[in-house]
Amino acid sequence: MAKQFDQIEDTHQRFIEDQYLFFVGTAATDGRVNVSPKGMDSLRVLAPNRIIWLNLTGSGNETAGHLLNNPRMTLMWCSFAKRPMILRLYGTARAVHHLDDDWHALYDHFPKSVGARQIYDLTVDLVQTSCGYSIPFLDYVGERHVLQKWGEDKGQEGVRAHWATRNTETIDGMPTHIIEKNLGVDDA
Repeated sequence: MAKQFDQIEDTHQRFIEDQYLFFVGTAATDGRVNVSPKGMDSLRVLAPNRIIWLNLTGSGNETAGHLLNNPRMTLMWCSFAKRPMILRLYGTARAVHHLDDDWHALYDHFPKSVGARQIYDLTVDLVQTSCGYSIPFLDYVGERHVLQKWGEDKGQEGVRAHWATRNTETIDGMPTHIIEKNLGVDDA
């Protein structure tokens, strides 16, 4: 049975910290809904109603474009281990870019990466748990280091060039402002 909460409780935070994978869902007013898996050491619970996560450079930039149009965001975790549970956090989010005043204070929470693109700052207004009884058991083998190596091999200029050719618009043609919000950045 689903249960709802006004904030992230201690048991929810421990569950989040035990998971290796989470999913982010966003949607603009029109166009496609985006659901994306996220991993690595990229998420922090800052307060009972606040989560930040570091977004690394990837093939698309849907979340950034969606939030400019509609700030709604859902994060979801599901347990693939012994304790079955699905946890969803609903709220509104904003993208924090390299040139924003609070970039460095938020970025200090994470391991440094040449591929760091945005930090998403989510204000949580609803927490929901559900059983997860249908989720299969899966074994965690380890992290993939491909994305980190890709960024290191590209270097800062190569990553910025990738932003210019692959990350300036969503698949529905909405702008992401990745270049304007990060132009002139000399270090991650």
